[in-house]
Amino acid sequence: MAGGVVITGTTDVGRVEAPVTFKAYMICAFAAFGGIFFGYDTGWMGGVLAMPYFITLYTGVPYDYNAVNADGTIGAPIGVSKEAFVLPSATQSLFTSILSCGTFFGALIGGDIADFFGRRPTIIAGCFVFTVGCILQISSTNQEALFVLGRLIAGCGVGFISAVVILYMSEIAPKKVRGAMVSGYQFCITIGILLANCVVYGTQNRSDSGSYRIPIGVQFLWAIVLGTGLFFLPESPRYFVKKGRIEEAAKALAFVRGQPLESDYVKDELAEIVANNEFEMQHIPETSYVGSWTACFKGSLSHGNSSLRRTILGAGLQCMQQCTGINFVFYFGPPFFKQLGTISNPFLISLITTLVNVLSTPISFYTIEKFGRRALLITGAIGMIVSQFIVGAIGVTQGRVEVHNTAAVQAMIAFICINIAFFATTWGPTAWVVVGEVFPLPIRSRGVGISTASNWFWNTIIAVITPYLVGGDEANLGPRVFFLWGSLCCLSLTFAYFLVPELKGLSLEQADMCMQEVSPRHSAGWKPSHTYAAEMHHVEDDTGLVNEAVVEKV
Repeated sequence: MAGGVVITGTTDVGRVEAPVTFKAYMICAFAAFGGIFFGYDTGWMGGVLAMPYFITLYTGVPYDYNAVNADGTIGAPIGVSKEAFVLPSATQSLFTSILSCGTFFGALIGGDIADFFGRRPTIIAGCFVFTVGCILQISSTNQEALFVLGRLIAGCGVGFISAVVILYMSEIAPKKVRGAMVSGYQFCITIGILLANCVVYGTQNRSDSGSYRIPIGVQFLWAIVLGTGLFFLPESPRYFVKKGRIEEAAKALAFVRGQPLESDYVKDELAEIVANNEFEMQHIPETSYVGSWTACFKGSLSHGNSSLRRTILGAGLQCMQQCTGINFVFYFGPPFFKQLGTISNPFLISLITTLVNVLSTPISFYTIEKFGRRALLITGAIGMIVSQFIVGAIGVTQGRVEVHNTAAVQAMIAFICINIAFFATTWGPTAWVVVGEVFPLPIRSRGVGISTASNWFWNTIIAVITPYLVGGDEANLGPRVFFLWGSLCCLSLTFAYFLVPELKGLSLEQADMCMQEVSPRHSAGWKPSHTYAAEMHHVEDDTGLVNEAVVEKV
């Protein structure tokens, strides 16, 4: 009995979900549009930091837009060298990292709100908050405080969206293509970064405020499209189950699966969701508001299915994704490429690296369902380790500025692109897919919120420290910073091997069962032996499993 409605399901593990329909693809594809926010906001700031007008605005150093340089390029600062015409490292750090700070809190708050008001309204609210932040940034001229406040508020909106879109997509996507569908979110992130680079490339040489206001203003379009479209999409059926609103859950499930309400597929899947929720509620009972948060940190580290272990898995995986150093290229690409000395147009190189990111990501749509989550994470980490150490090795030998070796610098750019390709096909999408799969329904929204907040927390840390690591007025590591990223990728490889389970082709409820029964290293061969509907006596003949013990393994 759930919500006053009798729910009966099946003992057939192959009938816990309806066949995949075109409607399911379209709903997930539209929800993935939320990645545009994430990517675009990641992409435009790095370019703006290198714009002459923006640098003049916050440093007071004038710039001659018509000056012809010895190398044939147009434009030069007045009174200082080209190398010295940059924003101070502290200003770059503040402007870049404050967005990530806002998204950190936005992800936590968004995960909370999604449990009270639903996944769909939370994403719509995020669009509104994001719009307010954009207005404040556009309103700023050289008022640093106003610009920073706008970045902070916009970050909160992005945090709402980035956490809850993953939650929403994971809960409605069919199990056979869930990995590919959620990978679409990462693909939209890469498209957002590319669009940002294209807009910045088109406005970089403007001698007015349009140089930075146009890239900011374009973001209103993303908020309007996503916020308006979500009014026509259904709420997650698993949210309704969590709230005990079973009839509404049945209607939402029938809509997303493209089946009539009385379909056996709908009844069986709904019974499985309800039974799994009842099973988890026996282990994670609802207590108080504070208890709903502390529930994410209960259990033993040695038990693979404990709430604590799952939270460490989700938050740790997002940490490891950021520690690959990928956002170093996208946040600080133009200033870094300018440091290499032989690149005349760093904006163009930044655009090329972004294009590599976009074109590589769709490969994961196939590979994540063909080879699985673990294989992609392990392979990707190895590829990035090799690529980054090669970039660092060239950078400290033939790639040094004083050597003026154009071929060596081109080789560095090539291996940076190879590194990006490895990330885009593996860690980029797969980390989001796994985060959406590993949490049980009672703590799923908060677990995904904590994991997404972890992504933005480490994103903030990297955005804060990187200008100091590579800035000419600070540590001035230059290409040597790739030795740091390569070393951190070794940690990512270790984490993936020991802690990430293989959940390919499983429903969210079966993923929960898999984490109870086998260790991550042996999860690839696991197959479900029964349904939760049978275990919790939600089958018509009541031949459910009686007191069957489930052995938890590390």
